[in-house]
Amino acid sequence: MTDFSPTTGAIRFLLNDREVRLDTVGPTTTLLDFLRIERRLTGTKEGCAEGDCGACTVLVGRLMGDRLVYEGVNACIRFLGSLHATHVVTVEHLAARDGTLHPVQQAMVDYHGSQCGFCTPGFVMSLYGLWLSKDNPGRADIEKALQGNLCRCTGYEPIVRAAEAVAKARPDAVFDPILSTREIVRMTLTAMRSDETIAIGPEEARLIVPGTVEALAETLATHPDATIVAGSTDVGLWVTKQMRPINPVVFITGLAELQGIEETPEGIRLGAGVSYSAAFSTLSQRFPAMAGLLDRLGGDQVRNMGTIGGNIANGSPIGDTPPPLIALGAELTLRSREGRRTLPLEQFFLAYGKQDRQPGEFVESLFVPSLPAGEHFAVYKISKRRDEDISALCGAFRLALSDNGTVTAVRIAFGGMAGTPKAARAVEAALIGKIWSEETVMAARPAFDEDYQPLTDWRASAAYRALTAKNLLLRFFLETTGAASQLVRFEAAE
Repeated sequence: MTDFSPTTGAIRFLLNDREVRLDTVGPTTTLLDFLRIERRLTGTKEGCAEGDCGACTVLVGRLMGDRLVYEGVNACIRFLGSLHATHVVTVEHLAARDGTLHPVQQAMVDYHGSQCGFCTPGFVMSLYGLWLSKDNPGRADIEKALQGNLCRCTGYEPIVRAAEAVAKARPDAVFDPILSTREIVRMTLTAMRSDETIAIGPEEARLIVPGTVEALAETLATHPDATIVAGSTDVGLWVTKQMRPINPVVFITGLAELQGIEETPEGIRLGAGVSYSAAFSTLSQRFPAMAGLLDRLGGDQVRNMGTIGGNIANGSPIGDTPPPLIALGAELTLRSREGRRTLPLEQFFLAYGKQDRQPGEFVESLFVPSLPAGEHFAVYKISKRRDEDISALCGAFRLALSDNGTVTAVRIAFGGMAGTPKAARAVEAALIGKIWSEETVMAARPAFDEDYQPLTDWRASAAYRALTAKNLLLRFFLETTGAASQLVRFEAAE
C-alpha cells in the first residue's frame, strides 16, 4: 500500500516565459484564480465560471508524444493539479516587449472587434490558437474556433472579419512568442516529465498526480474514494457552482498511457484520457455521423479539455457519447491494482448516478468495433441551442438490412430518456425481421413507451422527449431510404 507523505514533489509548469513550481497548492485551486489573484495577470477574465463564455480562455501547450501542441482551455474550470509539465500562455504574453501588438490583437483593433472589451482577451486567445494551428483558415474554421466564446455587445461579424484578415498573415512570417521558443519549451517540458508520483497537502485536502498508470492503480487502491480528474469539464462545475467537496483529487491529465489511439481493421481503441479534439479525426473518419455530434459538444475549449473516458465514467444520463457508442457495440475496459475486466459499455450504467465501477477501479480504455460494410449509422442531438448546449435527448441508430430490405440487425440507444443511457430493446424487437418500411417504423413507434419513461425538466418536457424520440426513428428511416433528400428537393421546387 502506498503511503504518501503530506508533500512529495511539486507541480511544475511554464507560465508565459517563467517557470512555476508549486509545492503548496489546493487540489481545487483553479488556473483562473491563480492567474488573477496570485500572479496579477488580469487579462484573463471570469465570466461564467462554468466553461461556457470563453472570457477566461488561455492556451495550454502539452506534449503529445514528442510533439508540442497548444490548445485553448477554460481557465475557470481548469485546476492547477492538471498543469504539471505544460506551458500556460495568457493574453499578456502576445504583444512584443516594446508594446507592438500581435497580428491577432491588431486585427481586433482594426476591424472593431471589441466594444466593452470584457470578452476580448478570450476571443483573442481562441483566434490565436486557430492562427497557430491552421494556415489560412476559412469562415467555417473560424466559426468553429469561436463556438466557446460569447460576446454580448459587439456582434460576431467584426470578430470574424478580424479573424479572416489575420488568417492571411502566415505564422512563420511574423515574430511570435510561442513559435520563437517552441523547441526550448519542448525540451523544458520533456525535462519536467517524471514517473514519480506527486502528492501535495494533508489527507483532508490532498492533490495527487500519479506518474504512471501503475501508480494510478496503486493510488486508487489506497484512496478508493478519490475523485479522478481528467478534463474537469464536469468536475470543475462541481467545485465552482455546487461547492462540492471532492478531496482527495487524483489528476490523470498527464498520463500518456491513457491517451493512445489504436486503429485496426477490427475497430478503434481509445485511451480513457483521449480528448474529444484528439478523437475527432479518427472517429469521424470511421463513423462520419460522429463528426456532427462532436462538433456540437461544447466549444473548442471544452473539446480540448474533456475526454471520452470522462464522459463515460461520469455516468450522466445526458452525456453525448454513450448513446452512439452503445449503438456501435463499444466495450469498456476497467483497471485496478488487481487487474483488468472488460464489459459491454451499456452494462456499465446501472442506475442514475451508479456505474459498475468497483472501489479502486478506473476506466482505462474503450474499444469501438468497426461498422460492417453496408450498415447504416446515425446520431442526432436535440438541444435548445445548436452550439454549446447540453442535450435534451440524444439518439443513435444502427441498422443492417438483407438484400430484400428485411431488418436483420438494429441497435437504438438514447440519452436523456431515462436515468442512464439506455438501449430501446422493445423498439428493436418490433423492427427485427420486418421489412424496413414506413409502415414498419410507424408500427414500432409505440414501443418507445415501453422502453422509456422520460422526466420533465427545464430542458424539455417528458411529452416532448417521448414524441421526439419517435420522430427521430422516422427521420432515420427517411434518411436511410433516400426519402428525406427527395422531400427536401420537392420543398425546394415548391
